[in-house]
Amino acid sequence: MTTSVTTQTTNGVGTSPRRPDGTVKVRGEFAYSSDLWHEDMVWGVTLRSPHPYARITGIDIAEALAVPGVYAVLTHEDVPGVNRYGLEHADQPVLASDVVRYQGEPVALVAADHPETARRAMKRIVVSYEELSPVTDSEAAVAGEGPSLHEGGNVVRHVKIRRGPQDLDADVVVSGVYEVGMQDQAFLGPESGLAVPDTEGGVDLYVATQWLHVDQQQIVAALGLPVEKVRLTLGGVGGAFGGREDLSMQVHACLLALHTGKPVKMVYNREESFYGHVHRHPAKMYYEHGATRDGHLVYVKTRLFLDGGAYASSTGAVVANAATLGVGPYKVDSVAVDCWGTYTNNPPCGAMRGFGAVQAAFGYESQMDKLAAACGLDPVEIRVRNAMSEGDLMPTGQVVDAEAPVAELLSRVRDMPMPPERPFDLRHMPGGVSNTTHGEGVVRGIGYAVGIKNVCFSEGFDDYSTARVRLQLVGGEPAATVHTAACEVGQGLVTIMQQIVRTELGVDQVTILPMDTSIGNGGSTSASRQTYVTGGAVQAACAAVRARLLSRFDQRVRVVGGKLVAADGQVVADLGDVLGDDVYDETVEWRHRPTAALDPETGQGTAHVQYAFAAHRAVVDVDTELGLVKVVALDCAQDVGKALNPQAVLGQIQGGSAQGLGLAVMEEIQTSGGKIRNPSFTDYLIPTVLDMPPMRIDVLERPDPHAPYGLRGVGEPPTISSTPAIVAAIRAATGLALTRVPVRPEHLTGT
Repeated sequence: MTTSVTTQTTNGVGTSPRRPDGTVKVRGEFAYSSDLWHEDMVWGVTLRSPHPYARITGIDIAEALAVPGVYAVLTHEDVPGVNRYGLEHADQPVLASDVVRYQGEPVALVAADHPETARRAMKRIVVSYEELSPVTDSEAAVAGEGPSLHEGGNVVRHVKIRRGPQDLDADVVVSGVYEVGMQDQAFLGPESGLAVPDTEGGVDLYVATQWLHVDQQQIVAALGLPVEKVRLTLGGVGGAFGGREDLSMQVHACLLALHTGKPVKMVYNREESFYGHVHRHPAKMYYEHGATRDGHLVYVKTRLFLDGGAYASSTGAVVANAATLGVGPYKVDSVAVDCWGTYTNNPPCGAMRGFGAVQAAFGYESQMDKLAAACGLDPVEIRVRNAMSEGDLMPTGQVVDAEAPVAELLSRVRDMPMPPERPFDLRHMPGGVSNTTHGEGVVRGIGYAVGIKNVCFSEGFDDYSTARVRLQLVGGEPAATVHTAACEVGQGLVTIMQQIVRTELGVDQVTILPMDTSIGNGGSTSASRQTYVTGGAVQAACAAVRARLLSRFDQRVRVVGGKLVAADGQVVADLGDVLGDDVYDETVEWRHRPTAALDPETGQGTAHVQYAFAAHRAVVDVDTELGLVKVVALDCAQDVGKALNPQAVLGQIQGGSAQGLGLAVMEEIQTSGGKIRNPSFTDYLIPTVLDMPPMRIDVLERPDPHAPYGLRGVGEPPTISSTPAIVAAIRAATGLALTRVPVRPEHLTGT
């Protein structure tokens, strides 16, 4: 007997189920990597350089070794493998040997029975330095001024893009010079991990990271061990935003563990965290836009200088992003872009949410406002007139081959209801309840911006993810397990993977196994890629499981809500009965469509997989006497292709907008002569719930036919357009040019 079924699997794609890690995080019960513990463990600490550039003339560890409770003091001489690592170039020493190139560079390690003992011993290490004059200006570095910090000079990469006729004339020409300060990822969980040696010369590392396999590759080279001797498991991650793509304590903990034969725990304090991870590249950008009198772009010329700091990290890729996205989501036939990434003795810079597109957007969106004024047009109108759409060309000549609803996003944020003109209330004034104003000198401004971001890795990189899906009966019920090495860093990947399995296999019970290196590479949790690539891998693995399961049936059937259902809606069998004692286990390595390298002379090529777009409207109140800014509203419209988890999408847009707000008005690592002046959350300010305004969010779903479920990466675009929108609003309120972010009070008051 057969019955019809209309039941759909609950908590699948398109729903917003509760996160499996949500409750324990809210209760404070979630185990982060800094909570890791082992009965016999010792503590590791790092001695760091106080100088941004100096020659090491001697290291004396005798007094440190004499401290009771100390198990080891290590220097570069104790690195058994290659004393170099790096994401794109192996240019960074595990421990400095002859020279230090930035303040905070690791020089020595200590392991002791208590963290305070380790710190006391660390202070007894005597390092003799000969200070050198640091290189601190990226534009000067490109010009060849100052000493070469690395073999080959101080230019990490130069990307040159030329498309269309050059040296065209335009009716209206505007130019500007713009600067973006160094922003920190400001994750709340500091760098931390636990290295546990085995009895056969290997080590297990439990660590908060973004890319397990690339960490593993760099660690084994430094330790001089085969890859099977170094095993990584993801620890609980308290935020990342790009700052965990590079190594921090990974090799150091493993070195100490192998040297002492004991488990070694390392946890940075907040100040050390500022020295121990990369930051957003500060930028100086020269732009020139030419247009017709009615505001249509004729050409864009730009030169962008990105300060990569002491080591390359991912500077080369950031430079490519800033260059290829440096004109914005606009159609223009004549483009000339030059973008350089440089070595300096400033803190190392690398990946951060938005990855080069953030810096460029502040430049090109500031220019669009300036062009609107010169043409006598509304700032939204000039953007709409030049907005790219499907079929248009990027500066690289790549065709935008999916929907690009740029004009619609702008129109949607423009048409959203405006926030009310509030009656006087200290809680809503710039300065808040500090009672700095009763409304005198407070003016309101409105600003708009739109941004573009690539999704996934680019320029021919072999970008893939591996997923293993197993389907079987557990306790008499159909259940699935998923195993990947893709890192959950708070973005909700564990939830998405469960949703995909429920949709594809029709089972409700889905377990996500710990992420580790016992399975193939999952790639980095960056570039807004995990839902796309690991989601694609999980979907493909489910399809392979389903194909094996259904191959025994003569007719076409599908799995819905634990039932096998025929095309006419009739239930053919119960999934549990079909499974029986069988186990269906499939591992899939999944790749998106290929990209290609850029032509070195013209910058032409199909560099990117996918483009994502977001637009913001900001409303601000500015106290012109004190230079204080209150962001009253920060409304957003974003095309997400397909919202696999609508609530998570909203959370990503809100979070990305908050980081954009921080860059606009408060967040900057301030350096002087290469030294960080504010390595603390007392002096490095980040937005709190009191700084974030209510957000109206309009989510568009325009499916990308080339992506799993039609999705687009979500996490980065809102960070890109929020900053220039806020600054545009401050300009509208004050009439000031404001060519640098973050905007500080002295920029508004002239003091």
